[in-house]
Amino acid sequence: MIHASKRAMGIEYAIRDVVLPARELEKQGIKIIKLNIGDPVKFDFQPPKHMKEAYCRAIMEGHNYYGESEGDIELRKAIVEREKKKNGVDITVDDVMVTAAVTEALQFVFGALVEPGDEVLIPGPSYPPYVALVKFYDGVPKAYLGIEEEGWQPDIDDMRKKISEKTKAIAVINPNNPTGALYDKKTLKEILDLAGEYDIPVISDEIYDLMTYEGKHVSPGSLTKDVPVIVMNGLSKVYFATGWRLGYMYFVDPEDKLAEVREAIGKLARVRLCPNTPAQKAAIAGLTGPMDYLEGYMKKLKERRDYIYKRLNEIPGLSAQKPEGAFYIFPRIEERSKWKSDKEFVLDVLRNAHILVVHGSGFGEGGEWHFRAVFLPPVEILEQAMDNLEKFMKERLS
Repeated sequence: MIHASKRAMGIEYAIRDVVLPARELEKQGIKIIKLNIGDPVKFDFQPPKHMKEAYCRAIMEGHNYYGESEGDIELRKAIVEREKKKNGVDITVDDVMVTAAVTEALQFVFGALVEPGDEVLIPGPSYPPYVALVKFYDGVPKAYLGIEEEGWQPDIDDMRKKISEKTKAIAVINPNNPTGALYDKKTLKEILDLAGEYDIPVISDEIYDLMTYEGKHVSPGSLTKDVPVIVMNGLSKVYFATGWRLGYMYFVDPEDKLAEVREAIGKLARVRLCPNTPAQKAAIAGLTGPMDYLEGYMKKLKERRDYIYKRLNEIPGLSAQKPEGAFYIFPRIEERSKWKSDKEFVLDVLRNAHILVVHGSGFGEGGEWHFRAVFLPPVEILEQAMDNLEKFMKERLS
């Protein structure tokens, strides 16, 4: 008999819990409005033309081989230049590792950092792979809460309370998934100060870094003096190439405190051989080519954000903070008497309003009695969704 891995059994993925019931409804011929997954390419967004052409050209020119485990040297040079220009960080190609998206970067980092029983501070609520991958390595994810009334800014006092002698790192997702929060410079400095006080690194997930609305993204890598920062980014969001599964990490570590971690990550990278070779050629085109497409895409996203934010706050029993980054909104279920949990709420919405969103508790501590929706579809689709949701809530609360 084959026994499932104990580690794998501990992994949960909240989106699956709502997608499977949605598929059953679709089999019955019911049309579902899908606001559940953060994939812009499922809607009216595509990678820029010059990146798509570079990908096709790379394949036709024969770049279909195993590459370097650390990543294509020209791509790593492009990453260095991109990050120096964007964040002003002083890094070299030796500080950069190309990965199969941010998810593999997380696997590498937690695989190198976490021993059984070690703790990693993660945002609460948080992107589910942070919880799952820390648990996979027999570690303990500990959530520091966001302050909802302050636009989901991290609660530094709560963060301090969660630190122990077992804490191995503080993870930051900025802009944040699932809340859409954009962390301000003051907060990031406080996080760095706290990390320095306890001599632990900061992991900074910056996959949405250029997807901001009123504010501007700041990287802790640009602020640190002696605290090691591991920055993660990739092609999925800002470059609209979700299915290419290509990302990168780099180390801002002036005092070389993470030398052993870097060595371990290098070994893990060699075990998996290399990232996607033709996609790396396309990534060079993306990082060095024009970014004019982003202005038009962000204009569309801002219009959609403003619309869904306004509508949600007009629906009885719901409220929402305005997202400042990414393309998620994380409304609060104010009226709870009709449901036992937020998961029961979203399944009720799915079955009766035919809208697919994800229950907030699926994003861990701090997500309870909320749900996450994306505002990626065009306004006319969002309008239908909000009309359905408003009708549903009025019926339930009457």
